[in-house]
Amino acid sequence: MKKIKSTKWPIKLISIFVVLVLVYLLSYLMNPFGDFLTRYSRMNLFEMLEEFIFSLLQSWAIVEASIFIARFLDKKLTWDNAPMQRVLVQLILVVFVVTFVLYLQHLYYKTEYGEPKNTEQTISIWQFFLVGVIVSIFVSTFHTGYSLLEYWKKSMSETSELKINALELREIAMESELQSLKLQLDPHFIFNNFSTLSALINEDRDLANKFLDNLSQVYRYMILNLKKNLVALNEEINFVKSYKYLIHIRHGDNVIIDLRIPKDYENKYIPPICLQLLIENAIKHNRATAAMPLYIIISIDTSTGFLWVKNNLQRIPNSLQTTELGLNNIFNRYKILSDSLPEIKESADTYAVGLPLLD
Repeated sequence: MKKIKSTKWPIKLISIFVVLVLVYLLSYLMNPFGDFLTRYSRMNLFEMLEEFIFSLLQSWAIVEASIFIARFLDKKLTWDNAPMQRVLVQLILVVFVVTFVLYLQHLYYKTEYGEPKNTEQTISIWQFFLVGVIVSIFVSTFHTGYSLLEYWKKSMSETSELKINALELREIAMESELQSLKLQLDPHFIFNNFSTLSALINEDRDLANKFLDNLSQVYRYMILNLKKNLVALNEEINFVKSYKYLIHIRHGDNVIIDLRIPKDYENKYIPPICLQLLIENAIKHNRATAAMPLYIIISIDTSTGFLWVKNNLQRIPNSLQTTELGLNNIFNRYKILSDSLPEIKESADTYAVGLPLLD
């Protein structure tokens, strides 16, 4: 157990007076028919003051000894490691130390007033020792309980702080991971588009200018939304419309993109550039010819709230092994942003990826 701050002086002073009262109260309760009250009634003012001062010193010694032992054992024998052994050792030490302190006080009284003159005085001496030991055990127990309570409060505070720090670190790590994933969104199809643009400049400058306008809109959208975690579906659809024009110029009617998005769903959210990645993924891995066009349908499953990007499956034979970078990017971003994950459905003639729409 970690070291607890020293007991505050106001608490210690109160403890001393509480111990003083307990000593007198227990002394009386242990032998109510003795000469306890009679002895004090015979004292003069000086003797009563002397008795009070010594009782106060006795109470102070009991409190200090009990607290010192508890603090000493906090360093040598903690509650965490051996609680039962700690209880036994602390009890023995408290009894031994307090008995020794009380014995020194008894020697002073013996020197000052001599040996006890009768059985009543002998009983009072033993009662004096017993009461002192009982009170010291009580003080030690109280201080230990107070220390454990402070330790528990401190541990709870530290635990809460650690949880908050862990959440903050997790959020930072997730944000860093998300930013890293976003950096992968610079599409490889940039080379295809520049090649197309270069060819158009030589063949049809007006068409090249129109192609360049749409290309600039596509990349402006990508740059503006690179810092965003989510975008509205209607923004992503407008982006796809510009991107669709680039696809049409590159592939003509060989690639047909069909958007079927109800108005009710346009205010839902998805991670940016997901649709572009899925469209490009379909074009990359499937044949697209005039005889066998590639159909890409983007629609909403109203029963599940998923947006589906579906294409007819006509894989390119002997194609290079896919890295699935685009799909992994989408899945990893959803893992960070939501509990809902994309789904993949593949049959003999179709391939579809479903994206959860987020609120």
